[in-house]
Amino acid sequence: MKKLFLFCWAISLNLQAQLQWRPLPTAITNIDNQRFDDVFFLNENLGWAANGAYAAVYKTTDGGATWTTQITEQSLGGNYYFRNIEFLNENIGFLGTLDNVFFKTIDGGTTWIPVTNLPNAPRAVCGLDAVGESTVYGCGAYFSPASGTPAYIIKSTDSGATWQHIDMTPYATALVEILFQDENVGYASGADSNGGVILKTTDGGATWASIYNSGIPGEYVWKLQILSSNNNVLFGSVEASEPNNGRMVRSLDGGVNWIAKEVPFTSVQAIGFLTENHGWVGGYTSSIGTNFPFMETNDGGDTWTDAGVGGNLNRIFFLSDHLAYASGATIYKYSESLLSDPNFVDTNRVPLKVTVAPNPVKDKLSVSIDFPEPDHIVMRLYDATGKLLKVLKGESVSAGTKKYTFDFPYPSGTYFLNLHNDTGRQSVKFVK
Repeated sequence: MKKLFLFCWAISLNLQAQLQWRPLPTAITNIDNQRFDDVFFLNENLGWAANGAYAAVYKTTDGGATWTTQITEQSLGGNYYFRNIEFLNENIGFLGTLDNVFFKTIDGGTTWIPVTNLPNAPRAVCGLDAVGESTVYGCGAYFSPASGTPAYIIKSTDSGATWQHIDMTPYATALVEILFQDENVGYASGADSNGGVILKTTDGGATWASIYNSGIPGEYVWKLQILSSNNNVLFGSVEASEPNNGRMVRSLDGGVNWIAKEVPFTSVQAIGFLTENHGWVGGYTSSIGTNFPFMETNDGGDTWTDAGVGGNLNRIFFLSDHLAYASGATIYKYSESLLSDPNFVDTNRVPLKVTVAPNPVKDKLSVSIDFPEPDHIVMRLYDATGKLLKVLKGESVSAGTKKYTFDFPYPSGTYFLNLHNDTGRQSVKFVK
């Protein structure tokens, strides 16, 4: 009987310890509309996380069991949105913001200083990738198409001592993600006038070629992944606009050919795959609700199921086939560990408060938006089929209520006003 008990206990323990995603106990939890925009680990124990609108950096040395607050926007004396974080080694790291400042640390994140020798002073660093021992790439920005900010890449080959600026306007209108497999071969993604775009370079960013386009203006390829076991297998997440669903795209031949699989929600951002067929995508709903999309597929995107945990995801970061982290409403860990925060409650993105009045509209579209904090906004107009009609506005805004009025020379029908800001994307349906 004792042997039977021990056998059953071992089976039970093994089932409990199977690989799965769990929310970690982080420095801040259960705060409305908070989002960890990025997470980065050097090894299974040492990692950092960057919170976006609440602008703070956290460090862990025990695989996420505990976190130490390193900096906040208050300690830096500014108002920032932290978009991404990346380290070359345990000391040298970089922190991208959406607010005209790019930070560097040489002491593991204890202190951060602005990088002041960036050519052309980019307004926002939306993507970062450290590769090799001393090479760093950055790119931006998601709000470029309407704000007059050209798409660009920055590059350093000496651990951030000096920087090169690469004008990307011949290839894209906006860049969100950059990812290299070595110092020379890499990819960048974002948007051009035709849709979400993926670019490839084989000469360290000197020249680029477009290898994928979604073909729907207003879409972005938001995140990229190179499968660690096979550099020819690439993934991208396509962020769409209502009424369209987002998609996962995959190439098995280094970007020569692509297949797209629809995902059952619009705002697809995070993407991470273990194999060619088994992986996850994450994001958020674009209106108020209780759906926190973090979807899993085991058949390459033909079917999707709810992963059962995780909301508002922006990044999935793999260390191995049995260890990964994701950033969203909190930091999530994929492992056999039972470490979890039992009190954490996933919360969805809180949309901007937007009023279209009057609705139905006549010859003018009048919009009022409440901005709870400084932000960036890109407003696009779509028809009922999801066709982009016009980019209405793109600008940086201060906190408060802003009112906009646009000419509306369109026929009677149903329309979508799509708003893209630092925390996400949403649509408001109206009629004429």
